[in-house]
Amino acid sequence: MSQSATTILIKKQKKTATTMGELLSNDVVEDILGHLPVKSLTRFRCVSKSCDSIITDPTFITKHLKLNLNQSESLVSTNTHSEYLLYTTKVKNRSPSSKHLCAVVCNNDCTLTQISRFEIPSLFEKHSLVGFCNGLFCLASRRNDLNHIIYLWNPSIRMFKKLLATPFTDEDKKEHNRSVVGLAYNSQNNDFKILRLLSVLLGPGAEAEAEIYSLSTDSWRKVVISMESLRGFEPNFGRIVKIDPPCIFLNGALHTLAITSSHHFILSFNVNDESFREIMLPSSPFDVDTNFTQHASFKGSLAFFAFADSLRGAFCNIWVMEEYGVAESWTRIYRVPMIWVGDVRFCGCTDNGEVWIKNSTGLISFDPESQNLNVLGVEDADWVGFTANSMESLILLNGESETKGKPSGHPFLQSAFHKYGAASRWEPKLQSL
Repeated sequence: MSQSATTILIKKQKKTATTMGELLSNDVVEDILGHLPVKSLTRFRCVSKSCDSIITDPTFITKHLKLNLNQSESLVSTNTHSEYLLYTTKVKNRSPSSKHLCAVVCNNDCTLTQISRFEIPSLFEKHSLVGFCNGLFCLASRRNDLNHIIYLWNPSIRMFKKLLATPFTDEDKKEHNRSVVGLAYNSQNNDFKILRLLSVLLGPGAEAEAEIYSLSTDSWRKVVISMESLRGFEPNFGRIVKIDPPCIFLNGALHTLAITSSHHFILSFNVNDESFREIMLPSSPFDVDTNFTQHASFKGSLAFFAFADSLRGAFCNIWVMEEYGVAESWTRIYRVPMIWVGDVRFCGCTDNGEVWIKNSTGLISFDPESQNLNVLGVEDADWVGFTANSMESLILLNGESETKGKPSGHPFLQSAFHKYGAASRWEPKLQSL
């Protein structure tokens, strides 16, 4: 049924029936609504109280998400989808803090077609995007006095949720040099999870810590990551002293780079069973002239990039883990000559294997196989991400409105807000994994 036909049906129902059940059963109406886009559903909430009750029901929100995920996976499996570039950019002739989140289609001729543009609320002025998943975005701050404040944001319905993790205090008697935040989707129970990793600089015997948030339970828990507890643990590595972003979601796990006193490795967190493991890096990824390294998803596989610049020239080594979790399967598939490295910022990879970087000329894509370069018409991109789908969702429908910091204003949501709209905070109890 088309969207216009659905609109006529619901309007007719509003005029001729007191409840939906007098015209169609709720199951039928729910099935029809489940196939509609988010923009239409937010409008239909105002049609009737029973219509709003269906759309805001958590069961329906989950069903709508699953339908969109299934449709997206079908398009990917049949290669009938386009890849999408997401980026944030400053708004010209506006205040310095005014930014937009843009989504564009990456066309085959390397041109970009914009499909959406959302203004980022000024509330997030001191926060940056650190992850996104199935229409939901996560924002965190690098400032020590603010990095315990994390936001979940759904731009398609203009709603957000403020979360409060453990703040850094002088009473901790130890210094955290960095917190790294990642967002993931737990497919087993349809839950979104946030992982916040804290690496410790000082303190004898101190271990890295992790805080895990579950959207379904609206709760946090805190754990200590001891090296001995890691799956795949190698002895004599020492404790983790630093954790570097980004936090990449791949194969049902979040991945970040962990550093001990003598080794580098990838720390993975399985979002389904909430276990940590150590993934060894390639045996010789670091040249003496390596400027910087980056882990990423490359054609659906875990990859490691090493950029180097020396008198011998500039180049990029690309390693791919052919069998996930097996260190022996790391294979260097490309060594790409480059004309610059020093001012390069790595942005990510597309599903078809293009590598995107940013330098003084702007955003650039290059094909490591053909070594073709393309300068893209994207100006002042602060953050860049890629996704195989541009799906929207109703997640956080009972959250806070980005315009007023209150529920969406619909009368049927006022009571729900008191339960779900407040910032989530907890008093942590440490436990070892």
